Amino acid sequence: MLVKLLLLPFVLLSCATNGNAGVTSAFIRTEWPSVDIPLDNEVFAVPKGHNAPQQVHITQGDYDGKAVIISWVTPDEPGSNKVRYGLSEGKLDLTAEGTVHNYTFYNYKSGHIHRCLIDNLQYDTKYYYEIGDGDSSRRFWFRTPLPIDPDAPQKFGIIGDLGQTYNSLSTLEHCSQTGAETILFVGDLSYADRYSYNDVGIRWDSWGRFAERSAAYQPWLWSAGNHEIEYFPYMGEVIPFRNYLQRYPTPYLASKSSSPLWYSVRRASAHIIVLSSYSPFVKYTPQWEWLREEFTRVDREKTPWLIVLMHAPIYNSNDAHFMEGESMRVVFESWFCHYKVDIIFAGHVHAYERSYRISNIKYNASSGSSNPVPDKSAPVYVTVGDGGNQEGLAQRFRDPQPDFSAFREASYGHSTLEIKNRTHAIYHWNRNDDGKRIPTDSFVLLNQYWGLNRRRRKLKKNHLHSVLSDISESLVV
Repeated sequence: MLVKLLLLPFVLLSCATNGNAGVTSAFIRTEWPSVDIPLDNEVFAVPKGHNAPQQVHITQGDYDGKAVIISWVTPDEPGSNKVRYGLSEGKLDLTAEGTVHNYTFYNYKSGHIHRCLIDNLQYDTKYYYEIGDGDSSRRFWFRTPLPIDPDAPQKFGIIGDLGQTYNSLSTLEHCSQTGAETILFVGDLSYADRYSYNDVGIRWDSWGRFAERSAAYQPWLWSAGNHEIEYFPYMGEVIPFRNYLQRYPTPYLASKSSSPLWYSVRRASAHIIVLSSYSPFVKYTPQWEWLREEFTRVDREKTPWLIVLMHAPIYNSNDAHFMEGESMRVVFESWFCHYKVDIIFAGHVHAYERSYRISNIKYNASSGSSNPVPDKSAPVYVTVGDGGNQEGLAQRFRDPQPDFSAFREASYGHSTLEIKNRTHAIYHWNRNDDGKRIPTDSFVLLNQYWGLNRRRRKLKKNHLHSVLSDISESLVV
């Protein structure tokens, strides 16, 4: 049995790195309605009480996980800017004061948008917080991550292209069942841009209330997609990302970024870099300059797991958005390989796909071309643009399946990445199957910095046994 356990991770990893066994799933998704849920549905319910806070969401507020940014909206008047918080529900003895603003979009006028930074928090601690006034106040909680440490575990949920349909609701509910502590969101939030005039703002509000069931408790690390651009000359709205930037703050200044659209954070044992597919990124642009410097700040001795988020996938074998990520690949792929990024998550394509470790950074003189080849230094690329929005699934995969593609399926779902320690993480893609969460694609991810270097690993026997037991139990699920 011990021999089987020892061999299991390496068998799975050979499948994750060898480009000869790609699978195109034969599963055919039974379509639930790909239409937005009606506004009078209870999932968009306005909280009871005059001017009660709504659309509550949190994100990390600093570089190292000891701060959160809490955001909410009061619809009628500014109300209180204060957050009352503490270590127990009955003792909210600490306070922090934030800011409030509103804005207009066409003739739509937003509610009063509050934003409050709470810093100097303790690691690995559950905090309770309260916002609002009197009988209309509301209470929530969040948990801070473990201290920065190479063996600190952390479970991430990964969602993309969510929207606000019945399929979107399944994704949120299923992700909440996994015990994910932090959500990595790879762009395309509300799909409000599919509406016109004042309905755009209204659908941003409904999505904020819809996502609150998760985003008020688990920090969401946001990235922007093409549906956040919202360039509407016919409405007189020509400033890109305006609704998104007004509503969803990021801790970009903590990572020395010049824009909220690209930034990074460290969380437990992970260094997470968020890129903007729809901002300039070629050589010498602000995003390029920032990423070049940020990679030099990554300390794999402290945060061994290096994760990148973007919206447009670099490798994609679906007819939908085929090759749209090529320009970013040309600019950044050599950096991803040089710095040994572990895994890159993207959305945009409304289907699921996972790659092998491959790269396309070398010119093949014999063939006169450059093509993807197996590369142990390359990241695994995962596309999870399958959250459930009203545009429906991207069901036309290219045939034959290219060598870089390990697994693909046109279904709705979400992923989880559970970091166990500095060497191993367990990855799942979970299909939404008519109301059920079905773990469908799984593999064990070896860390690029520690996992393949015997000199660095130096694991004790009991530590190794614990790792293998966790992996074995996970793969049975």
